[in-house]
Amino acid sequence: MKTIHLGVFEVAGPQVGGTLSWPHPRSRSAQFHDLDHWVHIAQVLDRAGFDFLFFADGYGYPSVAGDLPETAARGGINFPSLDPAVLIPALARETERLGFVVTSSTGLDHPVQTARRFASLDHFTRGRVGWNIVTGASQNTVAELFGHTTMQAHDARYDQADEYLDLALRLWQTSWDDDAVRADAAAGVYADRSGLHRVEFAGEHFRSSGYFTVDPSPQRVPVLFQAGTSGRGREYAARNAECVFVQGTTVAHTAANVADIRAQAAQQGRDPASVRIMVGLTVTVRPTHDEAARLRAEFEEMQTDETVATLYAGNTGIDLLALDPERSLEQLLDRDDRGPVGQMGQSNIDRFLPKDGSAAPTVRQILDDLKGKGTRGFQVWGDPVEVADELEHLMDAVDLDGFLIEPIFDPADLEDVAELLVPELRRRGRMPQEPVAASTLRERLIGADGYFRRPEPAAASAHREP
Repeated sequence: MKTIHLGVFEVAGPQVGGTLSWPHPRSRSAQFHDLDHWVHIAQVLDRAGFDFLFFADGYGYPSVAGDLPETAARGGINFPSLDPAVLIPALARETERLGFVVTSSTGLDHPVQTARRFASLDHFTRGRVGWNIVTGASQNTVAELFGHTTMQAHDARYDQADEYLDLALRLWQTSWDDDAVRADAAAGVYADRSGLHRVEFAGEHFRSSGYFTVDPSPQRVPVLFQAGTSGRGREYAARNAECVFVQGTTVAHTAANVADIRAQAAQQGRDPASVRIMVGLTVTVRPTHDEAARLRAEFEEMQTDETVATLYAGNTGIDLLALDPERSLEQLLDRDDRGPVGQMGQSNIDRFLPKDGSAAPTVRQILDDLKGKGTRGFQVWGDPVEVADELEHLMDAVDLDGFLIEPIFDPADLEDVAELLVPELRRRGRMPQEPVAASTLRERLIGADGYFRRPEPAAASAHREP
């Protein structure tokens, strides 16, 4: 029986998942500017034995017809947002065990900048940090913000991301010997020069020559997360990721994605069981079923077609309200000028274009399906026993390692999970009776000794001085 790992999916913005919830009296998520708000959430999770707090992030925002829609601004739909990485040292100081995962794109900063930032965070958290690797989000708006003349194609972004990580790993893994740091005040020696090695990297997208200035952190390499479930995204995850975050649509579809990631990992020479795969889960748990159902109904009543369309356009480039509601997304394939369609959130397009011969849903059905769900994964509500039953079913049916809880009413939903659901999972032996006292996030999630190593890529070479 697998242990259930628990993380929490957050954004440094008004609400999670592109749905509308911040105006509800149960929610305090509009306080996202307040550091005390995040300290409270982190401490709730730390005491309850959650494994990590995960921050989605990006520079983009919803765009319809090339501009920020009024619906996004009025409703706080994936807009505005702060940089969550700056929160992490403060939250680590106020917690004992909780890990922190933050999203960073491979399409903007140079790998040297990213390697330095995460190595620094790993020091400041004493080894409790992870990197959620993304190739971008809302790429059309990001391209405009950064002055790029064109948006890079979907699969080409993953080609670049392969090389990006290759260089970051080279810097983390080969620049410093394990015993290079002496910090010997009596001898006046901080670092042993013979243990420092110059990195030479010449790839198609990135070049680097020199020494990495951050000495080895507790993990050396942050725990590597990846969240793409497109075909190319699953290939990238199978090669690189230690933890994969997928969004659940149906049990069968999600199980197929999970099986494919594990099979591709095996083809890469990895133990497929060592890849931790977690699915997004929106949980409304209350002492009774009726209380949970009432809260869920109140949330659903807040959602509108405009909210759904704003979110979907920001993720995929498709304005659902501009399409024929009685036809499927296949109507887009008839267009000569498809713009950004197919080059942005591919997985949220593929889910509505089935390849198993079944009928594709109409735009009207897509709007109804996404209403109250947004970019969220599975939806579960009920009393603690009902919710725990469903989590166990999903774990076994999909071959999961755990869940990322996506709160509706923040932080109240997380407090309910900590107080009502976690004790039930412990009673069933699905979570440890006491929070795990692992020293690093990698040890907590994977139990591996040392830091992540991957076979040297053939595309570039490192020069290590004798």
